[in-house]
Amino acid sequence: MKMWYQQSEEEVLQSLHVTKDGHTSESAAEMLGSKGPNILEGGKKKSTLEIFLSQFADLLVIILIIAAIVSMMTGNSESTIVIVAVIILNAILGTVQHKKAEKSLDSLKSLSSPTAKVIREGQKVEIDSKDVVPGDILVLEAGDLVVADGRVLNSYSLQVNESSLTGESTSVDKSESVIQNEVPLADRTNMVYSSSLVTYGRAVVVVTATGMDTEIGKIASLMNATKEKKTPLQVSLDQFSSKLAVVIMIICAIVFALSIYRKMPILDSLMFAVALAVAAIPEALSSIVTIVQAMGTQKMAKEHAIIKELKAVESLGCVSVICSDKTGTLTQNKMTVQEVYIDQNVITPDKIDIKNQLHRYLLYDAILTNDSTIVDGKGIGDPTEYALVEMARNIGLPDEVIREMMPRLEEIPFDSDRKLMTTKYNLHGVPTLLTKGAVDVLLDRTTRIRTSEGIRKLTEEDKTKILDQNFKFSENGLRVLAFAYREAEEKEALSLESEDNYIFLGLISMIDPPRTESKEAVSDAKRAGIKPIMITGDHKITATAIAKQIGIYVDGDYAVTGSELDAMSDEELDEKISKISVYARVSPENKIRIVDAWQRKGNVVSMTGDGVNDAPALKKADIGVAMGITGTEVSKDAASMILTDDNFATIIKAVANGRNVYRNIKNAIQFLLSGNMAGILSVLYTSLMALPVPFQPVHLLFINLLTDSLPAIAIGMEPAEKDLLAEKPRDPKEGILTKKFMSDILLQGGLIAVVTMIAFHMGLSQGGSALASTMAFATLTAARLFHGFNCRSKHSIIRLGFSGNWYSLGAFAAGMLMLNLVLSVTVLKRLFLVAPLTAAQLGMIYLLAFIPTVIIQIIKIIREH
Repeated sequence: MKMWYQQSEEEVLQSLHVTKDGHTSESAAEMLGSKGPNILEGGKKKSTLEIFLSQFADLLVIILIIAAIVSMMTGNSESTIVIVAVIILNAILGTVQHKKAEKSLDSLKSLSSPTAKVIREGQKVEIDSKDVVPGDILVLEAGDLVVADGRVLNSYSLQVNESSLTGESTSVDKSESVIQNEVPLADRTNMVYSSSLVTYGRAVVVVTATGMDTEIGKIASLMNATKEKKTPLQVSLDQFSSKLAVVIMIICAIVFALSIYRKMPILDSLMFAVALAVAAIPEALSSIVTIVQAMGTQKMAKEHAIIKELKAVESLGCVSVICSDKTGTLTQNKMTVQEVYIDQNVITPDKIDIKNQLHRYLLYDAILTNDSTIVDGKGIGDPTEYALVEMARNIGLPDEVIREMMPRLEEIPFDSDRKLMTTKYNLHGVPTLLTKGAVDVLLDRTTRIRTSEGIRKLTEEDKTKILDQNFKFSENGLRVLAFAYREAEEKEALSLESEDNYIFLGLISMIDPPRTESKEAVSDAKRAGIKPIMITGDHKITATAIAKQIGIYVDGDYAVTGSELDAMSDEELDEKISKISVYARVSPENKIRIVDAWQRKGNVVSMTGDGVNDAPALKKADIGVAMGITGTEVSKDAASMILTDDNFATIIKAVANGRNVYRNIKNAIQFLLSGNMAGILSVLYTSLMALPVPFQPVHLLFINLLTDSLPAIAIGMEPAEKDLLAEKPRDPKEGILTKKFMSDILLQGGLIAVVTMIAFHMGLSQGGSALASTMAFATLTAARLFHGFNCRSKHSIIRLGFSGNWYSLGAFAAGMLMLNLVLSVTVLKRLFLVAPLTAAQLGMIYLLAFIPTVIIQIIKIIREH
């Protein structure tokens, strides 16, 4: 069967069972019922129950469940209730955070729902894009978003930007002509595709496919089928959890065996093992990690970066390569006039004088040979054309006033073969042809030049000067248009033959300028050990010029085109990739290959994109970054992060935030594990020395959940230090449990265990096992609360100060208040199995608890000096 683009207008309409009058209301409703709404389906979402149940699929949680069962078997109902409450609380917290992240994305998706103009029963009506069906007759005009795939029936100089699908930034001319042979999508000039933008002209189109049947729908299906990768932190935490679980089970088995060997009753031996399991498991860990990541996402959202998945926050901290699109991300996505060549001089636009007739004629040409306009500050039409309109407005020559004074008489629209646009107006009562176009084409049709001294013949020297200036503009990445005019004969009809014998007026150069913050952001990225790369569909010269301005491209770097990249073998690319800073005229396959090549070298890659064609590369990258303003739904679905301001500088802020989130999570883990290590060492010591159990499971749960959680969250709120971006990206393969990390945990946990056991022995000698257990519990709790200050940073508290993180002081005060309530309130004393204490014993507890922090701070001060 012939493809749509190979069929004639009659064949297409016949196949779709419609006429040029479009559907009737009944046939449209019937078609909507059979084909479904014109929307893209996302991947299958998990239900709330599925999300909730998935929170229990963790080894540490399973061990806690076993501990709860053992507690129940031994008749210790308080411990059982507390453990179960902890497990459920963690699951609820994880579920709530997951749903919150989903909700923020859904609200972003529903920001705008485009409408479409269709002909139904011979009348033009406006409907929601989701109600468009195959066979609808679409009316397209400049500025419209194409909402479905369709075959062009009538084209009136239609130009469409299909960059969202093909990656090609220039607009494509469309016609109604039948294409006989099979051609790739980019060459189907009689078809328009969903998500593309009409930049010029108008057309009547019959819809051939909607929703998931469109070209972007096919890509969306591929995206939905792709599995997500785990982040470096997830991998680290998974490895950490499994190792910790194995160690806990081995130690519990040893303690259980020792207890049985010492002739302890089986249930008491089990309680000893349970106490150890509860001491070892950082119950609050998953909650702390979730909370710290959630805080990070909220901070990023305020800075214009929406994180779709909490776990993606810390991955940003590992990023070592950022592949960024040029247009709109590094640049302003707004063509702006830079310089004007007139009267054989280069001037800036603000130097144009409307009282000077030569200057005024150039402005007339720029405004009148132009179909664009600016409405409410937004350009409608071709970006190059509304840049000219904006220039005229800035000078004080409003386009709407000029156009009202001088109505257009005739026109020959721009086309890509002629590379010219010509209009006819009455200028000061004289019929005049105004033309703009490509420099070389217009110059060949020009015989005279206008200067401040009048009109004279165009010499070879003049031509050389104009071409030299054009080359200089182009070399700096500027897009250049030439302008010329001539007076017409009284009754001369405008035709292609009329475009000749012109008087040259001047050149206007334009560029999409870099964002003001891009240069600093690129500098920050390089300081952070991150390689910024520009990947664009634009020309190599333009891309390189912009990359030089903002510091991405420096002397010694390479710029390559997509075709040059295709010619390279993988080995050649691996060899050169570290020196390639700019990729121009790239295809979607090129983008995936670039990401893949950097990943082969062990880098964590972030890729930005806004088009459907970017989606596979966004999915392939470790951190896919979609544009919130210009991005398509497919690119947003494929990405891990969405920029609501489409700004490169926001990515660097997000990277700094990601690094800080990871550092805070690691510090919180160090705090939890070093405290738990103290509990493990204490239980092991008493077990080996045949002493009574130093803690009841309820003591350890009180420490791990109430007095530990708040300091751990406070550590997670620690603001970023100034030198954070001066560090190199961390190695994603490096787990959390490094040698230094483990040695710090052993040292700090050992110090806390020593003072805890001193308090335990004091209690044994002064009042038996109940007092010993109470003193050990109180000392361990207070020591861990003091230890919260040690874990805020690698720096000493003298260098950090307290004012940088008031949360840590609040957490310490709240923890101390809870401990003192448990030690003094009768009901709580009974619930937490606490013996009465004298003032002297209480003073000794706090003195012992403070000693480890003093020693750790002295070590930090010595290290700093």
